Amino acid sequence: MNQMMRPRQVDSGTPVEVLAGTVERVTFHNPENGFCVLKVQVRGKRDLVAVVGHTPTIGAGEWITGSGIWISDRVHGLQFKADVLKTTPPTGAEGIEKYLASGQMRGIGPAMAKRIVAMFGEDTFEIIEANPERLTEVPGIGPWRASRIVSGWAEQKAVREIMIFLHAHGVGTARAVRIFKTYGHEAIQVMTEDPYRLARDVRGIGFRTADAIAAKLGMEKTAPQRLRAGVSFALQTATDEGHCALPVALLTTLAQRLLEVDTQLIEAAIAEELQRGEAVIADTIGDERCIFLKGLHGSERVIAERLLIRAEGAPPWPAIELDKALPWVESKMGKVLSPSQREAVLLVLTSKVSVMTGGPGVGKTSTLDTVLRILVAKGVRVLLAAPTGRAAKRMTEQTGIEAKTIHRLLEIDPKHGGFSRNEENPLDCDLLVVDETSMVDVPLMNALLKAAPEPAGLLFVGDVDQLPSVGPGQVLADLIGSGRIPVARLTEVFRQAAESRIVVNAHRINTGQMPEPTQRGEESDFYFVEIRDPEDGVAKLIEMVRERIPRRFGLDPLKDIQVLCPMNRGVLGARNLNHELQNVLNPNPPAFVERFGWRFSPGDRVMETQNDYDREVFNGDLGIVDRIDEDEGAVVVTFEGREVIYPFGELDTLVPAFATTIHKSQGSEYPAVVIPVTTQHYTMLARNLVYTAVTRGKRLVVIVGQKKALGIAVRGGQMKPRWTKLREWLGGDASARRKSAAPVSSLA
Repeated sequence: MNQMMRPRQVDSGTPVEVLAGTVERVTFHNPENGFCVLKVQVRGKRDLVAVVGHTPTIGAGEWITGSGIWISDRVHGLQFKADVLKTTPPTGAEGIEKYLASGQMRGIGPAMAKRIVAMFGEDTFEIIEANPERLTEVPGIGPWRASRIVSGWAEQKAVREIMIFLHAHGVGTARAVRIFKTYGHEAIQVMTEDPYRLARDVRGIGFRTADAIAAKLGMEKTAPQRLRAGVSFALQTATDEGHCALPVALLTTLAQRLLEVDTQLIEAAIAEELQRGEAVIADTIGDERCIFLKGLHGSERVIAERLLIRAEGAPPWPAIELDKALPWVESKMGKVLSPSQREAVLLVLTSKVSVMTGGPGVGKTSTLDTVLRILVAKGVRVLLAAPTGRAAKRMTEQTGIEAKTIHRLLEIDPKHGGFSRNEENPLDCDLLVVDETSMVDVPLMNALLKAAPEPAGLLFVGDVDQLPSVGPGQVLADLIGSGRIPVARLTEVFRQAAESRIVVNAHRINTGQMPEPTQRGEESDFYFVEIRDPEDGVAKLIEMVRERIPRRFGLDPLKDIQVLCPMNRGVLGARNLNHELQNVLNPNPPAFVERFGWRFSPGDRVMETQNDYDREVFNGDLGIVDRIDEDEGAVVVTFEGREVIYPFGELDTLVPAFATTIHKSQGSEYPAVVIPVTTQHYTMLARNLVYTAVTRGKRLVVIVGQKKALGIAVRGGQMKPRWTKLREWLGGDASARRKSAAPVSSLA
């Protein structure tokens, strides 16, 4: 392969080099994230060197020292990519003048810089710091301008000291800029007193990073700040697995393994955190004493209060004569509703708050369409929302009414955090309909109910037999299980839907039966491909995705086929399959960047794994890498037609998504899904996991697995419930259910 065709590696395991020189020109600097492109005069090199990196402030004339790697760019040529960039003021008169004229110092332009340096020469900075009153000797500088110059210099010096401190304690420049942007001139004080605040306050810095910084600062493993932060982090780990709380014994064990200290110290830290009352709170779930993150405890309580108050009220629309309305709407739709659909329509139209649930092919869409046609004809103002962009788009296509993602409906307020729509600024509607409600977690449901006007009706639509939300809680299951909210259950599979093996087998799985096998040579939309072991399964799965499915069904392996895994770990887990599939589906990209254990290239399918309100992308959102932008030091990803920029240092929340976990696939549908199921996935094998995966496929479902493993999942019942209190607060009995509640997998 010739040099021009070779992929351009932007970042790799290349040995780190050190470069030093004087900044001749600042080509680009973004003060928001510190990213910069500099032209630097390096000793021994005739031409200026292009340096890219991060620093909060930079000016021409400054001396920089960077550690990083050399990269070759087709457009810009050879560049030095600095992971750490240290700056110091210039010492020579020429450099000092250039620095003063660069705009870094308030109150000084090029002409003034020339006059100052003509007066004080190489002693300029010493004069500004030690004898600032002498600045008034320079023509054109009075006391007011002199004070501005002095304060500007003090600010630059403080920034440098903070960056030197952060670099000395193992913080890279990109993260150091983020810390400085968060705390300003208090950054050193915050880190010295309690470095664990970083995990709470600074996006992209978690407990483990803060813990490493604390260790470099000399903090003991038994320090009270560390123990308290570890307790909160252990609880956060549990919420990442869907729990809103943990029993005290489980939390103690999890925190003890995380922090590697005696149990008594953990118990004391939990007691101290409870006494402080800032982050955690104790309460019971059933007869079990549990510890909650305070925000989640409050959110579950408020959700219950708001729903119970609404459920007591009458709907805001006038009574509807169904014997007249139904024939009218059936003639408009060209469909006749089944008896169970008619009952569902009656329940929804006579309830202020209601739930409609059912599996694939039971007519949820046409039932919802009936309700909406009747109410819209009566002048009822309706808003439709779904948790993901794909689900909202599907809802729009099915109903003819615009649907938005819940986040867009609530109008994200990235500057202040949270949403613009709330009690003070409610949504404008008479009915709010939420689809795919099984995906909605506790914090999002809390925000939604705050923004829904009190007089408005609420209709929650979803399949309660699917997996609960990725985030904490099991809101839909708790609403239904409480017995306090009217529920319409659709169970009758329509004849046309029953012709699909996907629909038939989804219902079989949901009732604990093995899926019907497809006979050899039979045309079907559902297949089971048996394998001997996981290693054999990798080769068969890749063959399916790359060759057999595209050849037989005309589907694009990059755009149309999604691999859904029970878990991340193992050779048939999402992590390994992403590496394997990336190598065969996108083998020779024009450019790539390696960060956080992943390679990112144009054409790669990727997924956001956290809620990022600044970028307006959310946990589970799928995108495609559009390009690598080396000028900005960023990866550009397209989500639903919208470009989103990820600086190289902020790729930690982005992962390849050729394969993803079944949990992360909720709310999405794909033309084809391939599902590996083996005994290696034993800890995750459950009926609702396989059911959720199968119901993601629109045209084709292929299970690549072992019959024994599929049997374990289908006959093994649902995944264990989560530790939540919403059902209790709604008035349901939680005690019996909680005795077998799910352990945290980290403890398994």
